[in-house]
Amino acid sequence: MNLIIIYLISINLIAFLSMGIDKYKAIHHKWRISERALFLSAFLFGSIGSMLGMYLFHHKTKHPKFVYGIPAIFILQVVSVLTFFHLYQPSPH
Repeated sequence: MNLIIIYLISINLIAFLSMGIDKYKAIHHKWRISERALFLSAFLFGSIGSMLGMYLFHHKTKHPKFVYGIPAIFILQVVSVLTFFHLYQPSPH
């Protein structure tokens, strides 16, 4: 369980920082982080970090695929985790 928590903290930190770094690069006309990489970090359970980064750094907040896509990924992840725990909970004997 500790490894799962460490993973979730790490991937969310990566997703959050990726939004901030990409915003910085956009402002300074530098080589950008691909949208694919930003979505991948959200998809790999970094959706909370992605959403926090989007709104804290005001980055990608005018792009509908991010405004709706990142929260949709989060909702799918919550539903998936809840479904997993519902289906695979130990049965009481």
